[in-house]
Amino acid sequence: MARILLKNVCKRYGKYKELAVNNFNLDIDDQEFLVFLGPSGCGKSTTLRMVAGLEDISEGEIYIGDTLVNEHPPKDRDISMVFQNYALYPNLTVYENIAFGLRIRKLPKHEIESAVKRAARVLEIGNLLDRKPRELSGGQRQRVALGRAIVRSPQAFLMDEPLSNLDAKLRVQMRAEIIRLHRAMEVTTIYVTHDQIEAMTMGDRIVVMNRGVIQQVDTPEMIYNRPKNMFVAKFIGNHPMNFFEGTLREVDGKMRFFSDTFSLQLTDQQAHMMRNKRLTDYTVTMGIRPEHTGFEQEIFDAFPNAFIRAELNFNEFVGSDNYYHLTAHGKESFAVRAHPRYRYSEGEKVKVAIDMDKALFFDRNSEELLTD
Repeated sequence: MARILLKNVCKRYGKYKELAVNNFNLDIDDQEFLVFLGPSGCGKSTTLRMVAGLEDISEGEIYIGDTLVNEHPPKDRDISMVFQNYALYPNLTVYENIAFGLRIRKLPKHEIESAVKRAARVLEIGNLLDRKPRELSGGQRQRVALGRAIVRSPQAFLMDEPLSNLDAKLRVQMRAEIIRLHRAMEVTTIYVTHDQIEAMTMGDRIVVMNRGVIQQVDTPEMIYNRPKNMFVAKFIGNHPMNFFEGTLREVDGKMRFFSDTFSLQLTDQQAHMMRNKRLTDYTVTMGIRPEHTGFEQEIFDAFPNAFIRAELNFNEFVGSDNYYHLTAHGKESFAVRAHPRYRYSEGEKVKVAIDMDKALFFDRNSEELLTD
């Protein structure tokens, strides 16, 4: 078990030394489950591979525990890695795959047998030890890959999109399995994914990355409710956050947000913050999630001066909810999450309530959160 520290880590590729990871600074606590999240090509797997020693770093320092490991080969870093493609030896049995790393280290036979059986018992694959990988399902292969990782009790687990090849139902099951293992073993874990559901349900903290740069490091709740910038706000959420451009203006002692097609009154707290930041007559981008809009009377009652008149374009039915896609005066498109009891038809004119307590305001140029 170990704390992992990355200081000013950079990775450059190619003739022109293009930055794949740029000035990456992160302190990962001992026993923490940390998730790297971001779109394909954002640098998350590259960063993980630098921690593992599978990629050389161009600049900076990486510590595992108190040891600077920049020059240490992977075998000397006391970490275990789980890959997307399982990386099992097809000619070896499950037992032999799990035992492989221990045999390389020349552990006594009885210790290997004890360790393999213990891992198999934890992962409930004791009945599969004599099978070859080709005889296993995807979920069983992933369990074997996890078994090979945990059998050594390393200082840290590094997992690179380990569930991406599984179907949706099995991913849910394996997410729970990995969290259970983490809590039982209390080993520092770095987990890479592009799946925000995995990130939100598994991580103690999430590192959101884009183009090799950390955008935000925080708990899942803070990442969701207080995104630091518009990239994070767009990337997190089953449906993207709605964005509207407009200007903040003072009208009759009240601060309002004016877009091209509607205006919304800010809460007293938001107005106070905007005045303190001298943002009156300032152009901003307002963000509101679909679940913080709706047709409920209680929202209209709470925010009587914050609603949008719009026309319904189409509806997505997702079981417990409907997602209505609307346009305000033919210009601004946005989505509303609503209970199925609300039934509207294409082309119908509706009035949408906005929960202004949940509205966020971003700088139009920098895209950074203003109401922080």
